[in-house]
Parts: sequence; C-alpha cells; structure tokens
Amino acid sequence: MRLTIFLPLLSAATAIFALPAPPAPSPASYDGVQVLRITLGPSDADATLLSALLEKLDLATWTDVVKPNFAIDFEVPPSKLAAFQRAWPGEVTVMHADLGASIRAESAATPAEGALTAAAAVDMSWFNSYHSYADHISYLSALVAQYPANTELITAGTSYEGRPITGVHIFGSGGKGSKPAVIWHGTVHAREWITTMEVEFMAYTLLSSYTNSTSIRALVDSYDYYIFPIVNPDGFAYTQTSTRLWRKNRQPGTCVGVDLNRNWNAHWAVTGGASTSPCAETYKGPSAGSSPEVKALAAFQDALGKSAVGAKFYMDFHSYSQLFMSPYGWSCTAVAADNAELVALERGAAAAIEAVYGTSYDAGPICTTIYQATGGSVDYSYDTSGIKYSFTTEGRDTGAYGFVLPASQIYPACRELWEGVRYVLENMK
Repeated sequence: MRLTIFLPLLSAATAIFALPAPPAPSPASYDGVQVLRITLGPSDADATLLSALLEKLDLATWTDVVKPNFAIDFEVPPSKLAAFQRAWPGEVTVMHADLGASIRAESAATPAEGALTAAAAVDMSWFNSYHSYADHISYLSALVAQYPANTELITAGTSYEGRPITGVHIFGSGGKGSKPAVIWHGTVHAREWITTMEVEFMAYTLLSSYTNSTSIRALVDSYDYYIFPIVNPDGFAYTQTSTRLWRKNRQPGTCVGVDLNRNWNAHWAVTGGASTSPCAETYKGPSAGSSPEVKALAAFQDALGKSAVGAKFYMDFHSYSQLFMSPYGWSCTAVAADNAELVALERGAAAAIEAVYGTSYDAGPICTTIYQATGGSVDYSYDTSGIKYSFTTEGRDTGAYGFVLPASQIYPACRELWEGVRYVLENMK
C-alpha cells in the first residue's frame, strides 16, 4: 500500500521540480535584408576596397572570392545599408530587395512535412516545389518501393549529428554491383536547395524511363548508379529550421561548421583556395578529411574505385552560376592528364543543356573557369579515387535569384541539366 502511494507522489514531485525543455531556436529573420551584386572590373584597388568593406561591415557573402573581373553577391541588413551606401562609390545591382519575402515565396508551395510517405507513388509533381528533409528521405524510400527490381536504399556513413547519408543505388539487368560505378552528390553546401532536386530528378528519370526508353535502359544497364541527393544532412536540416542561407556542416569548433568542399584530401594544404579561419564560409577544417561526412564519402567511393568493376563517373552538383567544370580546382596552372577529353565533354554537355530552353552554361577546368578551390571532391575523385570522368556543376541561375531560386524554376533547371549529364553518360569512352 505504501508503495502504491509513494510512486504517484514521487512522479508528482519530479514533475514539479523538473526544468522545462529549452525552447527551439527561432529561425533567423531575413526581413528587409537586401542581396546586392557588384560586378568588379579589372581594378585591383576596387577589389581590395570591396573586400575590406565586406569584412568591416561583417556582411555575409554568396560568392566565395572577391577578385577583379568577377561578380560579388552579398547580403546587407537594413541596419548596415546606409553605411554601405556611404562607403561604396560604384554601381550596385539589387538581386533581392527583401530576402525574407523571397524566402517565403520560395517555400510557399512546400507541402507540410510528412505529406509524402515511403509507400506513396511518386511522379513528376515532386519537382513542383521544395520539400522538407524528412520528406526527401521518404522520397528515396518511395522510389525503391516503386521500382524494386532496379533499386536499393544505401548509406555512405553518418553525419556529425548522426544522420545517415542516405542514397539510392540504381542497377540494371546485370544485377547489383556488376557495372562500373557512377556517383552523384547533391547538397554539399546546405543552402543550395536546387541541387537536391536536380539529383533526385536524375534518379527519377533513370527509373521512370527504364521500361519505355531504349536509350535510358541502355544507360541503366551499363552502369551502377550511387546517388546521394543530400550529403550534408545536418546543414540542410538547419537551413529549414534555423538559417536558410547556412552553407557548411554543423561540426562544432571556434565557429560552427566546415566547408565540405574544402575538406577532401586533395591538395588540402595548398594556400589560396580555402580559408583557415573557422568562422569563414570556406573554412577547410583543422585537417584533411576531418569532417565525418567527407571521411565517409571518400571511403565509400574509394571502395568503389578499387572494386573489380571500378568507378567511371563522379559529379558534384552545386549552385549557382551555370557552369560545367572538371579538374583541377587546386591550381590554375596544373593540367589534368585527360583535360582535352574532359573539356570536350563539358562543352558538349553545355550545348545539350542550352538546346532545351536556351540556358547558357560555361565550361572548363574549375580554377580557370570560376576560382581556385583546394580540398575539393572533384580533384580527389580524379586523382585519388581514380575516377576519370570527374565533374562539378553550378546550376541555375547567374544571379537573378542565386540560392533562393523560385520553385517555378525547379523543373526546367532539372530538365535541362539532365540533358547535360545524359550527354556525358552517352559519350564517355
């Protein structure tokens, strides 16, 4: 009897004295924030002035470098706009007059989380809107449920916060693991939401057209596809709950996060292509491969590269700038052994993209086409994993919307990029 009375009293006492759970952090507000573009000319002095101004005002940038003959995109909150306008004498283009409003419009059509179940049928309507992290994982499960003869769910490891790096393995008539590997990564940088959709579009196109297109069937039967739409799951989830324009992973340090595309063991120590500052957007991490995501992804693709059938095609999907690029990023003077063939393929891919809607992509090696980037996945894939056809893209657009691409552009962005990727698949030797 005493025991029966004591337990409810203990439960009540525990409830009285227990501390309440801390409230979830409110999402960062971008209301009134302007996104501006300055297109620099050849003057080193202007580039130096702008770089110093961005640092002095602590303005978040959307472009990784400030250099002559380059377009620099950056955020200016209302509290700093007057100071910026007083300090910068040159011409400025407004990309977003109110970034908060643009972000709300971007997600206006996004279904509520849980709208898609793993057993649901999937179709092209998926590409009418952006989606929650949980629904992206359900989407991959739904693909496997819908096309069980040619798919399986896979993971390449886990993120810092313990989320699985989930993907789908697509294979043809030869069965699992019987053909050379094709490896595609999306959402390396968390804020690049369009890349999640692009990679899923590739997977859906291969599967949905397998039975009714002889050319797609030939592609699926020729390769094993290891497709990872979100390789930075912690960062991506954070963009949906807290800070829409977050870029890095969520690994703690002096400041949170490592740039996953500066952390690969590919000329990681070379200066000039990444930052050593933990608070910088391009922070390369304390050591090569220090992030759990890169460590897992590198081990996964190295194993495929060393397998009996090997790995043939790697692609890392990014946004924005409309570029199709190949090694090298670490140096603007080093030339890949297969450079001539890779650049020819890129130019063919760019032409195939343009043929769909007229969207123009530039092509060439990473460093000479956009800027120096050390510790990148493409250089690692080419040099270490032994994947000859290693590429990266910067998808839509060229600065009208940047990272906050309207949902109405998801399908056309995916559709045209598919034709570029298809060109590579059909023309690799």
